[in-house]
Amino acid sequence: MGLVLTVMGRDVTDWVSQVTDEDIKRQWGVPALLRGRTHMVAGHVMASEFDERGDLVAKVGTTGNRIYTTRVSQDRYGLESTCSCPIGSGCKHAVAALLAAREARDQDEGRAWETVLAAMLPPPPPEGTVTALGLEFSTRDGGEGADVIQLRALAGTTRGWARSRASWTELLSPYPDTDWEPRQLVLLQQLARLAGPSQATATWLTLGELGPLVWPLLRRLQAVGLPFLPGEGLRAVDLAPDPGRIWLESTTLEDGALRLTADGSLGVLPEGGRRLLLGSPAHGVAELAPGGRLRLTQLEETPPEALRSFLTSRAELLIPVEDIPRFQLMYLPNLVGEGLLADHGELAADLPTPQLLLDLAHGPGHRLSLTWGFRYRSKTCSADVPLRSAVGGPPRDRQQERVLVRRAVSLLTRPGLVDEEDDLVPSQELTGIDAARFVTDDLPVLLEADVAVEVSGEETTFRRVEESPEIRLATQDTRDRDWFNLDIEVRVSGHRVPLADLLRALTSGDDAMLLADGTWFDLDVPQLNHLRSLIDEARELTGTGADEDLRLSPYQLGLMAELEDLATWERHSKRWRSRVKGLMAAVDDSPTETPPPGLRAELRPYQVEGLSWLARLWDAELGGVLADDMGLGKTLQTIALLERARQRGELDGHPVLVVAPASVVGTWAEEAARFAPDLRVVTIGATRVRRGSVLADGIRGAHVVVTSYTLLRLEEEQYLGTSWRGLVLDEAQFVKNHRSRTHQVVGRIGAPFTLAITGTPLENSLGDLWSMFALVAPGLLPRPVGFTERYRSPIENDGDPAALLRLRSRIRPFMLRRTKAQVVQELPPKTEQVLGLELDPAHRRIYDQHLTRERVRVLGMLDDLGRNKVAIFRALTRLRQLALDPRLVDPDSPVGDSVKITALLEQLRELSAEGHRALVFSSFTGFLGLVRDTLAQEGIGHVYLDGRTRDRQARINQFREGTDPVFLISLKAGGFGLTLTEADYVFVLDPWWNPAAENQAVDRAHRIGQSRSVNVYKMVAGDTIEEKVVALQQRKRTLFDAVVDTGEFRSSAITAEDIRALVE
Repeated sequence: MGLVLTVMGRDVTDWVSQVTDEDIKRQWGVPALLRGRTHMVAGHVMASEFDERGDLVAKVGTTGNRIYTTRVSQDRYGLESTCSCPIGSGCKHAVAALLAAREARDQDEGRAWETVLAAMLPPPPPEGTVTALGLEFSTRDGGEGADVIQLRALAGTTRGWARSRASWTELLSPYPDTDWEPRQLVLLQQLARLAGPSQATATWLTLGELGPLVWPLLRRLQAVGLPFLPGEGLRAVDLAPDPGRIWLESTTLEDGALRLTADGSLGVLPEGGRRLLLGSPAHGVAELAPGGRLRLTQLEETPPEALRSFLTSRAELLIPVEDIPRFQLMYLPNLVGEGLLADHGELAADLPTPQLLLDLAHGPGHRLSLTWGFRYRSKTCSADVPLRSAVGGPPRDRQQERVLVRRAVSLLTRPGLVDEEDDLVPSQELTGIDAARFVTDDLPVLLEADVAVEVSGEETTFRRVEESPEIRLATQDTRDRDWFNLDIEVRVSGHRVPLADLLRALTSGDDAMLLADGTWFDLDVPQLNHLRSLIDEARELTGTGADEDLRLSPYQLGLMAELEDLATWERHSKRWRSRVKGLMAAVDDSPTETPPPGLRAELRPYQVEGLSWLARLWDAELGGVLADDMGLGKTLQTIALLERARQRGELDGHPVLVVAPASVVGTWAEEAARFAPDLRVVTIGATRVRRGSVLADGIRGAHVVVTSYTLLRLEEEQYLGTSWRGLVLDEAQFVKNHRSRTHQVVGRIGAPFTLAITGTPLENSLGDLWSMFALVAPGLLPRPVGFTERYRSPIENDGDPAALLRLRSRIRPFMLRRTKAQVVQELPPKTEQVLGLELDPAHRRIYDQHLTRERVRVLGMLDDLGRNKVAIFRALTRLRQLALDPRLVDPDSPVGDSVKITALLEQLRELSAEGHRALVFSSFTGFLGLVRDTLAQEGIGHVYLDGRTRDRQARINQFREGTDPVFLISLKAGGFGLTLTEADYVFVLDPWWNPAAENQAVDRAHRIGQSRSVNVYKMVAGDTIEEKVVALQQRKRTLFDAVVDTGEFRSSAITAEDIRALVE
């Protein structure tokens, strides 16, 4: 698109280059700019041009293969656009066309290059008659028996060459009397200036004194036709086309001696000829052959002074046979490296090369002295030099030495062997276990890397035991049937290691133990570190001291399983064997279970794996947490387990109790009827008074009973009086508070099998995780105080990776989590964008006024955070509402629609016109109501759902089966139990404290069954509390990833400093 239109000499298309992103945002809004840039980068701008008025006209495509025509122009009021799309103006198609035109115009470089190049070239030869010039060369005696080459300019005449008219003074004159050939004149003037002001008036210039810049000038003079004329005593003058070099030529004589003579690439000098070096330092060579032929050659490099005299004197150097090894060691490397020796094939084959050298001196008391250096060796001799010697010795190849050192450094991993600059420590002394480890671990690696090692002193024999430690365990019953005594013995290569000494060494941080006979073994091995951790945890769990017997509770099955993997059992009780057998079956992750025949669904491979895991827990009467990512079919996997139990007759007379939020109780029954119609499912939707019967009568003959958390709490005695085969807690984050009445009732159900289902096992803190495992696996984790000391405080406050690893290993057998990225490859991508929006001036004034007042209140309450937490979060909630719309706090506020409603409306208009459907979430139902009113005024069809909606399922079906493009949902009402893959756009109007709640909402659309890419827009008001909430979300997300998804971790506890940051 290189077309440029001009009107009265003015480029009328130049306005495109002047348009900035800020202009676009101010005219058409941030959403239009973002979507337009995405459209432009995707290559949807198909063709564009400027019309006769300078307006931009373009064809812009869409993902749906539609093509729209858009026109963009600019006047004094700003940007204007029209488009054939449903939006009509200010759309993403206009923005995409404008951005593409601006980018293409910025890349147009014009034709300025022609002017620049023309100025570089010499003028063409003039027409008419000009006077030619020539350059005469001559020799003269320069004193001390050395000739010099001189030159002068001559003018061409009809009778030959004349020097009187072409003196250097005349040539340098600004007003010459003669019309010289211009190109020759310019070059001769440059040559004269090389001589300097004092020599420019002389008749002759000395070639050697003109310096190395004379050679390109001579070649250019030849190129423009200026002749080189022989002076007195010369017959011809030749200029070598390429630079030459001078070097030494080596010849091996019959007696083996070596002869060195000066030679080079200058060619063979005829007998009787002479060579003259030009300049000091030399930059050229003049060769005078018999008969008067002069050949001039530029030198590529200045030769050393000794080589210059060697060349001119035709001398030779003889190296006796017995001195050749020393010559090869001390001089040959530098001669070859400097390019001063030619034809050195046989000599260079034995150039000395460096080898890293280690002097190893053994001393008494397991002492070892290390000294590093280099050994330069050829076939006939060698020399050793210190590591950092700067003088003396043979020429050193510093680059190769650095390579050798870097290689050795990469092989030496023990601290102290390498300094802070990643270099070898020139000399040091090692003692005890450090000496033993170096000899047995590091030395063989160095020898294999061709490091020369010189050993001195009485060598000490160290023997490293490579076998894994042998840990033997034994269990004994005690009078208390809930506890076992545990005996532990450790042996290493037949050596029995006292447990107390071993634990003391491990606690002290020693990395190895060295025995008296020189035998040693590593302490930093997984078995021993794991054993220490397990013993520490067992003592903390039971409250026993270091001198008391170790005891384990049968509920600490995770600890037992790790001991089972770690040690060899010598003897154990029958009760111990029974418990461990069940645990080993539960943690076996091979998919051994096939879906039950009565299941009317085809399970994906990961769901078969989940069913197998659930079945093993069920058979072993162990609980667990199914924590798959939202949308991966946790309910289906659970129904498959219940159908398996029904077919095995395990639910006859002993049903499974499913507890779920009231809003999804009906969904559970529908899913069970759909996938396992033979399961007899009874839903409890009211209290006994409204039902008119006791619980036992209503569930008689049922396989599965589904009730709500509220009804379970209200009628706890009826539920506690029923014998349940299993307990399923759906959306188990509802019982994350272990102090709540509901949590206490659930803990008293007493079912042999308890399963928690949740996509967010951790929302705010590790206390959520403890509460859940206290229900599904009581005794697995310490009591709350011990859990806080061992896990929660170190992880949340200090980011302790060791404590994090211990917690992961403890809960791993009882929690199964898979993310969508891991198991569902065909799921379309999800793109998330944060839309930063600026408050309108009137809105900003109201927000800032309230912020000033609330900041003073909140900061004054932070000294007693525990007592004032409710009041603080109430104040923060008001600020969040004010960031959305002042009418949420003051219904009479004069401010109109907030910037978020305006931006959302722009997006929804365009999306609905293009056939997209969107979910819109907010944590404030009042704000959703304002959005609903605006959509109604604009005639945009929508469905509304919040926690007070009674016909919840009808609203869901209305959206799924209807054509309304927008579904307005409160974050808490729609964050779980919904599948809304009909939508491919999600808008989160305000950030929530808990990122898991936002993720759950987004995953209503991004889940199995979705065939289109899902675009998520999170709206954040700039310079408000919302930006601070987003930062707080990231810390909570980091905690979740670290514990549940095994990501990197930093401390995530919410502190007074976090709250202070929210209001500052």
